[in-house]
Amino acid sequence: MLSTKAKRTINYIIVYSILILLAIICLFPVYFIFIGSVNPGSSLHSSQIFPSPADWNWGHYRALFEEHNYVTWYKNTMFIAVSNMLISTLFGVFSGYAFSKFRFKGKKQGLMAIIILQMFPTIMGMIAIYTLLGAFNLLDTHLGYILVLAAGSVAFNTWIVKGFFDGIPNSLMEAARIDGATNSETFFKIMLPLAMPIITFVAFNSFIAASMDFIMAEVILRSSSNWTLAQGLFTLVSGQANNNFTVFAAGAVLISIPLMVLFFVFQRYIVEGMTAGAEKG
Repeated sequence: MLSTKAKRTINYIIVYSILILLAIICLFPVYFIFIGSVNPGSSLHSSQIFPSPADWNWGHYRALFEEHNYVTWYKNTMFIAVSNMLISTLFGVFSGYAFSKFRFKGKKQGLMAIIILQMFPTIMGMIAIYTLLGAFNLLDTHLGYILVLAAGSVAFNTWIVKGFFDGIPNSLMEAARIDGATNSETFFKIMLPLAMPIITFVAFNSFIAASMDFIMAEVILRSSSNWTLAQGLFTLVSGQANNNFTVFAAGAVLISIPLMVLFFVFQRYIVEGMTAGAEKG
């Protein structure tokens, strides 16, 4: 019979082996993209998995700036992502707080409408969105695209923020009212600091969604000067004449840098927001 210590050791070995395997599976695509970006040539099929550092070719990164409008695409993407993050987070927090802490006529119907809206992706209304933007002369504009992204994320953000606020005791609001605080003071000075984890999660999620979106951007943004990185990089690998997969990989590596920086800076808040929204939503 194995001792308790031996059983615990075996369990640790099994658990950590599984975790290491999962980490390798998750990180290998990232490693492959980076290695592909420094491999010579233009095809990923001939890329070496473990090339010698002496054979690394950084010319693909230089080609992004010298031969393509990568800087313009990058600026457009960052502007759209930051704008969508601010608008989506603002509306999501305000509406989620209202649905959670206030009573008003139509609240139940509004929550039901939010649930139903989450069942249908934005892409299902592509024709209607295209027609509506055309009627307001917002086609091929960053403003029109940002409005579509923000509107499409309001339902999800409202629901997950509401779930977080539901977990905050109403006694805090009642105590603030007894002390003479107004609704605005209660929200900004008490509730908002407590909701920082879910606010960070919603903001980070909105930023990523706008950075990675391609389909709606391709429908709305037609001029190359307005393209996002997803559209611009797609032109490098679309069609028979365009097969710059290594340059494409280099562009993918660079766009991942701000996402990784944001994640590591706000990692604690993002993880707390994800767990809190899942448990209380």
